[in-house]
Order: sequence, then C-alpha cells, then structure tokens
Amino acid sequence: MKLGIVSDTHDNFDLAEEAVSFFEDQGCEKVVHCGDMICPATAEIFDADFEFYAVRGNNDGEWKLKDTVKKFGNWMGNVGELSLGGYRFAVYHGTDEELASGLTESGKYDYVLRGHTHRKKVAESENGETVEINPGGVKLPFQEEELHVVIIDLEDGEFDFHRLEE
Repeated sequence: MKLGIVSDTHDNFDLAEEAVSFFEDQGCEKVVHCGDMICPATAEIFDADFEFYAVRGNNDGEWKLKDTVKKFGNWMGNVGELSLGGYRFAVYHGTDEELASGLTESGKYDYVLRGHTHRKKVAESENGETVEINPGGVKLPFQEEELHVVIIDLEDGEFDFHRLEE
C-alpha cells in the first residue's frame, strides 16, 4: 500500500491536479494533505480514486473547507493521528514549531507529517524512532524550491520525494 503526502497547495489548482494525477498514477491508496489547501474548490480536486485525509492549515480559514472535505474524505482538525500498514502517524500543519517538535520527540509515532514552511524536510527524532517529513509547498517568491510530494511505501516504510512542476 502507498501513502501520498502533500501540503501547502494554496489554491494552486494546476499543482493540486498534478499532485492528484501523480498519486493516482503511482497507485496511492491513501493521501494526506498537511494543510493550507485554502478554499473548498481546491479540496474538491482531491476527491479522487484514493482515501483522503486533511488537517487544517493556518490559511484554511474558509468555513466550508471542513464540510467539503467531509463529503468525500476525512477531516482531522488541527492535529490528526493515523495507523496505516502497522505505522503510526501524526499529521499537523506545523504552524507551532514547539508542537511539531513535541509530536516528533514524543515517541508515540513512527512518522510526523507536516507542512507550513514550504520547504521539504526529513528529520529524525533524537532517539531515532520517529521521522518528520515535510513535502514542502508551492513556491514562495523568495524560494527556488518547487512543490514536492512524498510517497511512503507502507510495506517497508521507505519514502521518496517527487518534484511537481506547473
């Protein structure tokens, strides 16, 4: 089973559609959005051929976003927990670095999936038991990095970043 991870699509419909197509082409059965979709129309793009999960980002203020996601997927609020393929996941947008670090260092999770910074990142907890993954986000004016998505193979826990371009 494969899990797709994306974050911070910020109403970029083209990149959201590219992410969905990529996840479908790669055979992802589940996809997690780590927040900052922004509007319900962006969320609807993720109504696709996989099970969908989303957390709230700091820019996800439109009140219909939650209801839209719940029509076809799983809205997890500000912080979510998943158990997939024998792995434990925390999902958080990442607005509060102290909370993100606390989730990573708690020892409760194999993976902490997060966004917010628009920079891809992989970091291990101090005890080496938890991996924090941030796929990055849409390119901000001061950044050179393009949007990436991540796919985790839930059979062996291996993961790869994949760059998406408009």
